[in-house]
Amino acid sequence: MIEVRKLVKRFGLKNVLRGLDFSVQPGEFVALLGPNGAGKTTFLRILASLSKPSLGQVKIAGYKLPDQSAAVRMRLGVVSHMPLLYNDLSAEENLQFYGRMYNLAKLEARINEVLEMVGLAARRKDLVRTFSRGMQQRLAIGRAVLHDPDVMLFDEPYTGLDQDASEMLDGVLRSVAAEGRTVVMTSHDLARAEDLATRFDILSRGVITASATHADLGKNNLLTFYKQALAD
Repeated sequence: MIEVRKLVKRFGLKNVLRGLDFSVQPGEFVALLGPNGAGKTTFLRILASLSKPSLGQVKIAGYKLPDQSAAVRMRLGVVSHMPLLYNDLSAEENLQFYGRMYNLAKLEARINEVLEMVGLAARRKDLVRTFSRGMQQRLAIGRAVLHDPDVMLFDEPYTGLDQDASEMLDGVLRSVAAEGRTVVMTSHDLARAEDLATRFDILSRGVITASATHADLGKNNLLTFYKQALAD
């Protein structure tokens, strides 16, 4: 579903990504982990077609970036710590706006389905500016899944959430993954990543330095694997 080969991203004279290779099979949930400055957000922005690679090949669902970015965006849902919502529109109006951008058929029925999924059906008429941070993040996920994407990208989605909101987001992420979508999520929360993801890739110094599944970890926990990967 995602295939990246020899990806390089330069900012001036600085190489942030240095020949990165990365691939994800349909239905995998990959946690992309690494220290600050490793290039995680830069990488996700390239996958989301928000930034162009300096060198290398990127394909999502068989489409090349950046040449076929419009086709890629139809198959992507993106959630970050910024919800990308209109504060002076209601939850329902936000989804109507994004649904029209995707020319969705039977839009109202799909909005009803999505609001139920993220637990906001009772607040559909309320303005987004009256929502808590956790509720805004729920609606952001609703926005991202509205067009039924094949691939979802989550860039530090737990930033700024309290414990209750984080637990809510856990449930929504599990629901998204259970529907068979391919998921890539960056996170500094190793315990949460270990609980949610099926695979763990460590990004350090602009390349993937290690990758493991739950079976590969064996008796070790993710923290042990993470420390070893960064030490090597």
